[in-house]
Amino acid sequence: MKNREVANALRELADSMELLGEDRYRVANYRDAATRVEHHYEPIEDMAAEHRVEQLHGVGKSIGAKIVEYLDTGTLAAIEERRPRVPEAALRLMQVPGIGPRRAMQFAQELNVRTIGDLQAALDSGQIAALPRLGEKIADALRQELQRLDARSQRLPLAIALPAAEEVIRQLQACPAVESIAPAGSIRRWKETTGDIDILVASTDPLAVIAAFTSLPLVKRVLGAGDTRASIVSVADVQIDLRVVAPEAIGAALQYFTGSKEHNVALRALAVRKGLKINEYGVFPVDDDSRNLGSRTETEVYAAVGLPWIPPELREGAGELVLARTGTLPRLVELADIRGDLHLHTRLTDGSSTIAEMVAACAARGYEYMAITDHSQALGVTGGLTEDELRVEHEQIRALQSQHPSMRLLCGVEVDIHIDERLDCSDAFLESCDVVVASIHSALQKPRDVQTSRLIAAIENPHVDAIAHPTGRLLGKRPGYEIDLGAVLDALARTGTAIEVSGQPQRLDLDADGIRAAIDRGVLLLLNTDSHAADQVSGLMRYAVGTARRGGATADSIVNTRDLDGLLRWLNR
Repeated sequence: MKNREVANALRELADSMELLGEDRYRVANYRDAATRVEHHYEPIEDMAAEHRVEQLHGVGKSIGAKIVEYLDTGTLAAIEERRPRVPEAALRLMQVPGIGPRRAMQFAQELNVRTIGDLQAALDSGQIAALPRLGEKIADALRQELQRLDARSQRLPLAIALPAAEEVIRQLQACPAVESIAPAGSIRRWKETTGDIDILVASTDPLAVIAAFTSLPLVKRVLGAGDTRASIVSVADVQIDLRVVAPEAIGAALQYFTGSKEHNVALRALAVRKGLKINEYGVFPVDDDSRNLGSRTETEVYAAVGLPWIPPELREGAGELVLARTGTLPRLVELADIRGDLHLHTRLTDGSSTIAEMVAACAARGYEYMAITDHSQALGVTGGLTEDELRVEHEQIRALQSQHPSMRLLCGVEVDIHIDERLDCSDAFLESCDVVVASIHSALQKPRDVQTSRLIAAIENPHVDAIAHPTGRLLGKRPGYEIDLGAVLDALARTGTAIEVSGQPQRLDLDADGIRAAIDRGVLLLLNTDSHAADQVSGLMRYAVGTARRGGATADSIVNTRDLDGLLRWLNR
């Protein structure tokens, strides 16, 4: 299968285009297509042979033609045309977090940096710190990124692991021997990253299940296959482990293999105090392995030790057993509770879909309301809009309202917070907006007190409704800027401003610990997708919901679980 090979070609083209300063929309489209091709379960060459390449989301005629060209010739004319103008070293350097196209070209051309080793040597010698507009702080940040590269490469982001698991589940459900199937491990707990993917199957015919699993179209290599267990590497180079258990033990196995380790240790300690023992086969009296007190469902397992079922997202050994024992487990928010999305972008800034397409996608979700919040002008890299341009956009949004009588279209902005604590739009303009989300996109290396003051200044502006992606982290790329989260949450609670839980898979920001802290202070959460394309609207909210559930969020703690009247009352607070 050539999925990864084709994806790498598309990424190289996107990187070359970005290094040469070409249209950012086209760059983003090629990157999105590369990801979709790489992680698609079918061989891309089979799809090309059957003229189905354009069935992949994000692959239109132009990109589809390039995929076919690469499969036919092994190269892309678009890459070859640009190659003389793009240093090969710059392409490699762009893979390092913290090095964008401008710095990649600078390091390659001025310092002759060609490998990661050259980059490390240039950092150690002080050459990079000595370059104009860089300095020791940026050099230190790059050193830290290099140190994190190995650790990052060992774990999969949830946005790759979960769809991969779901595709295996979808295909294996066609096997008659499969009675039930589910993911386990950290995926089921909606953890941000995971190691290998674990899947559990209940069946009375495990050999048939193993045979079906190891012969799936997505299998690149079989690492091992036994009577009840098998491991494969997928075409996307993801390891997937399958375990088959008897139907009468699936509940115990699912509880055991979901984890976390800390949760299971605490649960087993509780069982021991009750004269019981728990394993992947069930709950037993310590001195009687023949009497299984609970194994067919997880509810039976927990009931055997005197507890209600505990949602997987809470199983982190963070006090959930106490909540269960005292009857105070929260009723966690569900995807069906969400009534709208208040952080969306269009192609007028860094999105790839029109206003009408984004509105239609929200309508298809059955939302009661939605808000377009394109970037303000300070964020030049995204093509941020001036106030006048935003006003024109708002007129276009309002003009679509009559076509969507069952959904309120709201006009907003994602306003940047400057390093001097000013907002990037005037108060008069912000007052005219229905929704204002404020965020930091620049000067990310500034100290903790500076970043905290920036956020608090925005929070105290009466026109700001929410702080978006509050720590600025990008999973696997950067840890986020440092803030005094307690001080920020206190300011949010004092002003009634909400804090965002972003469904963008590379952000998932605020994280579970921060969500718990926000709820403890009475701070409202706003679950958004930060979608930059219409086809993201339907798929990304579940990541925000999963992250919120990990933090113990209920529907009452979330702004956009309210009906339209309730939302408008809050916006007009």
